Amino acid sequence: MAKVEDQHIVETTTEARAGVTGHNVRYVLVFGTVGVAVLFAALMIYSFGLHN
Repeated sequence: MAKVEDQHIVETTTEARAGVTGHNVRYVLVFGTVGVAVLFAALMIYSFGLHN
């Protein structure tokens, strides 16, 4: 629980973040971003007629 010290609110890192880290969230973010970039590149190649 947050404490007040010298008129400032003092919280732990987890309390300030309002959650926990982990759960492989960064991997979902990385793979999702890379996947979207690959999809956009494929659509661009297809739409500009660079396919055979």
